[in-house]
Amino acid sequence: MRPALLALLISTLTAMFPGQSANATTKIMVGALAFGTVSWVLDTIQRNGFDKVEGIELDVIALASTDATAVGLQGGSVDIIATDWLWVSRERTAGADFSFSPFTTALGAIMVPPDSPIKTLADLKGKKLGVAGGPLDKSWLLIVAYALRTANLDLRTETRQVYGAPPLLAEKAKQGEIDAVLNFWPYAARLEAHGFTQLIGLEDVVSELGAKGEVAMIGYVFNDSWAKEDKQGIDGFLRAAAKADELLATSNEAWDAIRPLMRAEDDATFEALRRRYREGIPERSVAQNEADAKVLYQFLRELGGEKLVGPGAELSPGTFWKGSGS
Repeated sequence: MRPALLALLISTLTAMFPGQSANATTKIMVGALAFGTVSWVLDTIQRNGFDKVEGIELDVIALASTDATAVGLQGGSVDIIATDWLWVSRERTAGADFSFSPFTTALGAIMVPPDSPIKTLADLKGKKLGVAGGPLDKSWLLIVAYALRTANLDLRTETRQVYGAPPLLAEKAKQGEIDAVLNFWPYAARLEAHGFTQLIGLEDVVSELGAKGEVAMIGYVFNDSWAKEDKQGIDGFLRAAAKADELLATSNEAWDAIRPLMRAEDDATFEALRRRYREGIPERSVAQNEADAKVLYQFLRELGGEKLVGPGAELSPGTFWKGSGS
């Protein structure tokens, strides 16, 4: 066949079947904190070409805060962010169509300094307790519910809370300015590397409150409408993320590659972050996670009210992504 005729045939077929090109890629804009744990996954995806294998191209947009990622998704400047299912449910109740796919089951913990006299929750009475995220933080309210149920102890009135950003509270804890701190898991891991011990982890809390297993509180969040229109994009991204997690679960070399992103100041911190991340890789089904989320939602609604969950009496239907075929 003559080259000119062959070129015309290829051009015609491409026009007729644009989605069938072997080299076609879907560009996905992901909004992520520059040094957040999601950036570890995104770097692993790109470094190992998992995105290319799936026919997608990631455009990672570094953002300064979780609020900025939410604004980016709501405004359409990014396609995917990482946040919690509580935010998704509240937004869906208000008319949005966001959905959630699990990213990590790693949760926060109350950490106490080395040689602390605090051994139980009851020992927190009268103590100064740092709480990351504020009085409506979901981890704090779940801990409150746990203490009320197991020890008839209201931590809101029996402790002196100090609210603040996670890194600031971690520093205050190391400097002895607070007696204990409830912090997000990466900061709890960093404190562990400095000799702090875990008084109680959120994994134990959610189990006592009725969860049947480890619950993914943080996940990849995106618009239903976008995902259903671009099945290659969302399916490819979630498969690429799963491949990255599989590699991070099994390869120490993969962690050496992302160590600069982790900002681990020493080997103990690096190893604590790696171990906790690996422990948090989701292993349960979406249905199992959703069932547990519905249980935890009721505690959060009772303690946080509409300021936290919005007007919804239950987890909004569709909060958890069931797949592009749903």
